[in-house]
Amino acid sequence: MEDEIIKKNQENHDENHDENVNLVNHIEREEDNEFEEVRNSFAEIVDECGKILVGQNEIIELMIIALICDGHVLLEGVPGVAKTLAAKTFSKTINADFSRIQFTPDLMPSDIIGTSLFNMKEGTFNFKKGPIFSNIILIDEINRAPAKTQSALFEVMEEKQISYDGATYLMTEPFMVIATQNPVEQEGTYRLPEAQLDRFLLKINFNYLSAEEEVRILHRFKSKQSKADLSIINAIIDQDKISYLKHKSHEVHISDQLIEYIIAIIQETRINQDIYLGASPRAALALMKTSVAIAMINGRNFLIPDDIQAMAPSVICHRMVLTPEAEVLGKTQQSVLAEIIKSIEVPR
Repeated sequence: MEDEIIKKNQENHDENHDENVNLVNHIEREEDNEFEEVRNSFAEIVDECGKILVGQNEIIELMIIALICDGHVLLEGVPGVAKTLAAKTFSKTINADFSRIQFTPDLMPSDIIGTSLFNMKEGTFNFKKGPIFSNIILIDEINRAPAKTQSALFEVMEEKQISYDGATYLMTEPFMVIATQNPVEQEGTYRLPEAQLDRFLLKINFNYLSAEEEVRILHRFKSKQSKADLSIINAIIDQDKISYLKHKSHEVHISDQLIEYIIAIIQETRINQDIYLGASPRAALALMKTSVAIAMINGRNFLIPDDIQAMAPSVICHRMVLTPEAEVLGKTQQSVLAEIIKSIEVPR
């Protein structure tokens, strides 16, 4: 009798174990399907932008990452490499308001944030909002405006609000600044202050396309008008979809070893002999958030070291200031960071 009871209990235990295993497997499959859906969402945006852009898939992916991470993007490249076109094309895939601000040397802060106008009927001053009050804002040639105008962006980029004449005006979600700039060596440009650069989640460098990609561009436009037709770009995501993607990013697992790996990279930028000014704590947070986003692009719900290494240049380089000695030797932020990453042990 006792043997029968033990046997029965063992059978029940085995059944419960099998049910638990099946439940875990079912949950894991559901999670895999959800992150596959997330990856497809990213791919859909890239494909839509590909109707206009050639050879810029990686750049579009980085802009999606910034959108999901509530960050801003700085696009840098020589004139004519489609920085503005990339920003405008990407904004068309988002079902949100868009505005463009052309920065010039005589631009005033009130031209960006707005100003008070006197209402003669009511005898009061009313605040007229500037073009910064939108969802996706393209700031073209940001480094052609002086420091006084640049300072108008500090509060709104960090806190998503404008304080004016004792009142606070909040931005609506999503809120993302996409700024373009020519290299600082170009005539008529100002070097952006470090405080301004630190507010950009990512800095993306535009390089010249390959010969094959330029041939594709010429073939695409040889029988068409030279101006890109942005009307063919469809809105792919809206605020609900963006919120969903942000929610999924919180489900990506980050091990303690990888958190320590991120901090090790950031700390090394502060003590490296070639670096005068290292990355800030804001950079550490940015590297973690963007690494999570690129894991999602690859359809994973967990972080690996490759994700961190892939995002480090776009997150950290513009936040580093090299010593004069390092610059004389021809070193760049990218080369110094590559040495730092190579010197740090990769977690297993």
